[in-house]
Amino acid sequence: MTSTLETNVAGSSGALNIGDFCLPPEVDRRAADQRLARLRSTLAAHGLGAAVFFDAINIRYACGVRNMQVNTSRNPGRYVFVPVDGPVVLFEYRGCAHLAEGYTTVDEIRPGRGVHPFYGGVTHYKDELVKFTKDIDDLMKQCGGSGQRLGIERMPVEVVPALTAAGFDVVDASIVIDRAKSIKTPLELELIRASVAGTEAAVALMERALEPGRTENEVWAELHRALIAGGGEYIETRLFNSGTRTNPWFQEASNKVIEAGEMICLDTDAVGCHGYYCDLSRTFLAGDGDATLRQRELYGLAHEQLQHNIGLLEVGKSFRQFAEETWTIPQEFFDHRYLGPIHGNGMVAEYPIIPYADLFDDIGDDGVFEANMTVCVESYIGSVNGGEGVKLEDQVLLTDSGIEVLTTYPFDERLTAT
Repeated sequence: MTSTLETNVAGSSGALNIGDFCLPPEVDRRAADQRLARLRSTLAAHGLGAAVFFDAINIRYACGVRNMQVNTSRNPGRYVFVPVDGPVVLFEYRGCAHLAEGYTTVDEIRPGRGVHPFYGGVTHYKDELVKFTKDIDDLMKQCGGSGQRLGIERMPVEVVPALTAAGFDVVDASIVIDRAKSIKTPLELELIRASVAGTEAAVALMERALEPGRTENEVWAELHRALIAGGGEYIETRLFNSGTRTNPWFQEASNKVIEAGEMICLDTDAVGCHGYYCDLSRTFLAGDGDATLRQRELYGLAHEQLQHNIGLLEVGKSFRQFAEETWTIPQEFFDHRYLGPIHGNGMVAEYPIIPYADLFDDIGDDGVFEANMTVCVESYIGSVNGGEGVKLEDQVLLTDSGIEVLTTYPFDERLTAT
């Protein structure tokens, strides 16, 4: 199958040149400086003296330093102390201090305390917890305060009680950093564009390999290979499926053999180059034949939903108003609709997540769209009566002068034909 994307994919072998998409390392470091400045100002605006971040994505956002990101997302072996004023201290996985070289965002590196039984041992982790609490207390005093409001997120379960007992007013720092991350700095936008370009090229190579007779896993693996070869990092989900496995959504890639004439749905969920997410969904048609009338009908509805909702985006519009104006989903597809019409996007999927109007009073956030937010608009059409489904999604930048659709991967011409 020939790719529908004419892209800068190098060579007949389908190899990607890492230099085609990734920006020089110094851009990463300068972007980290901009993010840290934004994070500090956001902490101050929320009345926090400092915050401690355990989440691997948040550590990277705060200081730029990456270290075994998937592994340390579940194993709390590293964390970073970020004050409004004062030195940023990275408590790093032992033996990894060299990873912060060249980053002006980190003032000091220390070994992380074993505050989780996995690292501190069942016998000793509580002793490590006492040392951790003293570390934070000393750092807060060094920054001009003690016992003031301290933000913390995704920590081992006994950290908060220990800090509270030591006199800290502990608040959830995930709310604060989510607000910081939702507005992109100028250099972040450069890195996001690079990630989108590299990921779309990887999708094009995957589409070249999308041949009937191959399994979902085989074809989906080509996306991994190309993404990594092009300087990307990893994929968060396994959302690649074919035929009737496309409905309902959220069925993961399997060893099912792809048949000619089937539709295949992809959601990239890819952490591309520089650690930025490219969240793109497309639906393809396997083989060289024509689409059926039903396939074109489903695809047309999904495309209409996507374009309608993208057209609603503008700076200053409330999340509630957006939810109320979204495309009306026909009853046949209502129960299989996607989780929500839109979510924020940065290093991963992030704030805001906007629900449909009928759910807004229960889980909606009364915020507004702001300039330099990047969001992903989601569309899924799958009948409650079964059959195939269609998944489409685009990544969009909001600016004061309008919107820019960052993802440019083409829609399948055979499925859009009327």
